[in-house]
Amino acid sequence: MEKGMISVDRWAEGSQVYFLTHLHADHTVGLSPRWKKGPVFCSHISARLFHHKFPGFDTSLIRTLEIGQWYSLSLASLSTGSQTKVEVMAIDANHCPGAVMYLFRGAFGITLYTGDFRWEVTSEIAQMGKNMLLKALKNDKIDILYIDNTYCNPSYSFPSREVAAQQVVNIINSYPEHDIIIGIDTLGKEDLLLYISKMLKVKIWVWPERLQTMHLLGLHDNFTTKTTLTRVRAVPRYSFSVETLEGLNTMRPTIGIMPSGLPWKLKKVGCKDLSSGLSSLKTETGNDLHMNMRNRYTNNIERYHQYIYTVPYSDHSCFSEIVEFVKFLCPNNIKGIVSSSLSYVDPCYHLHNIYGTSSLCQKLVIKEESGRVEVECKCTLACDGSIDVKLKRKRIKQCRPCLRITRVSLLRRFNRGAKLATEDCSDE
Repeated sequence: MEKGMISVDRWAEGSQVYFLTHLHADHTVGLSPRWKKGPVFCSHISARLFHHKFPGFDTSLIRTLEIGQWYSLSLASLSTGSQTKVEVMAIDANHCPGAVMYLFRGAFGITLYTGDFRWEVTSEIAQMGKNMLLKALKNDKIDILYIDNTYCNPSYSFPSREVAAQQVVNIINSYPEHDIIIGIDTLGKEDLLLYISKMLKVKIWVWPERLQTMHLLGLHDNFTTKTTLTRVRAVPRYSFSVETLEGLNTMRPTIGIMPSGLPWKLKKVGCKDLSSGLSSLKTETGNDLHMNMRNRYTNNIERYHQYIYTVPYSDHSCFSEIVEFVKFLCPNNIKGIVSSSLSYVDPCYHLHNIYGTSSLCQKLVIKEESGRVEVECKCTLACDGSIDVKLKRKRIKQCRPCLRITRVSLLRRFNRGAKLATEDCSDE
């Protein structure tokens, strides 16, 4: 796909049309109420939340897509000036309300951009997505898969959200006389909160802006802004800290729960008997972190502080789910959409054996190097008309065995983070 045609979750670059996977802040950088660059395609739920996120946004620029339906776009090729047809389908990403993947089909081939997604085998939404992909692709193969690689490392293994939600309920039940604080984002984890409300038969307190989001999502009966009605409160993640919990415990016994796939790092040690373990957690990075992740998830629930528990409730796919997804699609090429995170590893590093017909990373590098060598040989030959075609082929053949592929050069060649607009298409 040519640069300047389509952008996904990328708002700084000039394109003819733009696609939004979901409304989390890291996917809307550059999008604002003053947006005028072009039409924005999204799901119906995201469109419903748009004005809450961006008050004053020009509604005439929003285009909504039904899940599982093909839509046809006529775009201009900047290289030829002619019109080209691009088809797109939105598929539920099972991440947060309104989150979708985009399947693109055109003269460039077939591209799937997952955005943030959770591929739970037991999930009805994932099964529906699988059926949609099978029906849409038929016998075709995906050329480029841009995948959520947040947890694309074997060290990241956590249970389904259903299991993790029950773990949260178990913690709450074990503290019947305590207030409960749960750290959440401005969008997402609604299913967790609904499960807690249903199992404990209580309303859950949320801050006023979050209550408005709940109402826009049609959730009216399970949430309140009155603290006197419940002991369970969902608070903004940024306000969830050791200092906050310690302050609350000076007034009432309070337990904090952080639902997240990543291990939560403490800024401050709250009790002396845990200080050594917590200080080691704070300094742990890189390989040490990956080596110890499995141990942390053996029991799933961790108590990192006398007032704080973490539960591996994640809206992103864990490594085994990513492997299952890639095996299901078996794309020709794969790129990660996350270019910087605690766990970042290029997807090719761990997944190269399960997509394409062989090690795709190696094939791409060989193809790139072979092409460069051939061009160089052609240029040299063009300067000397006396060299015949046999010599030209001989030089190319001699150049190819000299190729060397190293892990470092391989990682450098592959862009960190998907960007469909650079060489083929424009994405994040």
